[in-house]
Parts: sequence; C-alpha cells; structure tokens
Amino acid sequence: MDFSSYDADRAVNQVTPSGSEAAFFTIGDLAREFDVTLRALRFYEDKGLLAPRREGLTRLYSAAERARLEIILKGKKLGFTLAEIKAMVALREGGPMPAGGLALTREKCVEQLGLLEHQKAEIEDAIGELRQMVAAFPTRNAA
Repeated sequence: MDFSSYDADRAVNQVTPSGSEAAFFTIGDLAREFDVTLRALRFYEDKGLLAPRREGLTRLYSAAERARLEIILKGKKLGFTLAEIKAMVALREGGPMPAGGLALTREKCVEQLGLLEHQKAEIEDAIGELRQMVAAFPTRNAA
C-alpha cells in the first residue's frame, strides 16, 4: 500500500482549543493546488523551507505553510536559489535570517533581473541559430 497517496487524499479539519475549526492541508492537497510533486514538497521540508505538523504518516500543512509554499514557488519561478528563497521567507515572516543573511533587497532583485535578461538573450540567440539551421534543410514535398 502506498501510504503517501492514501494520506494525500484525506481532507483534514481540526477543532482548535478555542473551539473554532482550523483547516489543514495534506501534502496531496498542496501538490494538486500548486501543481508540484509530493517529492518536491518533501524536498522543501528536508531543506527546512516547510515544516508541516505530523500525525502518524500524515503531513498536515497550516495556512501559514501554504503561504510559505507560495513564496517558495514564486522565488523558484524568479530563479532565486534555495538560500535566497529561505531569506525571502524569513524576511516576510519576520523570523531570523538564515546563515549568510541573504536579504532580498532592491539590488538583489535588479541583479536577478539582469541575470534573467542575459539568459533570455542567450536563449533568443540559440532560437535564431536553430531557425537558420531548420531553414537550411531541404523541405520534403508530401506526395
């Protein structure tokens, strides 16, 4: 039996000490919502970026963990390293900065923008070269 898929399909709501219901998300809930693999979520947990509560084999993610995952995925999309993403999370949550103190500053954003623009130019050059190569091949007439 694959326990991860079993746990992934369970919806979880729990009553807090104040009597209100608190929603928790399973690993499967978040994987589906954000279109990421269970393995990716476990990797972020191993790296200290996520810290779900556990009940037996089930990982329970709070709304704060869900918000943290949004930041992680946005940082990844923007090309930041895991250390930089960890700093983004700490900065947003007002927690202690990770070792190395990589704060996300305007300068860091400008630096990342420059890096991505450089990569984009390289990709555009490669696309142009490939288009020239494709155009040089003889075309086959469908008979």
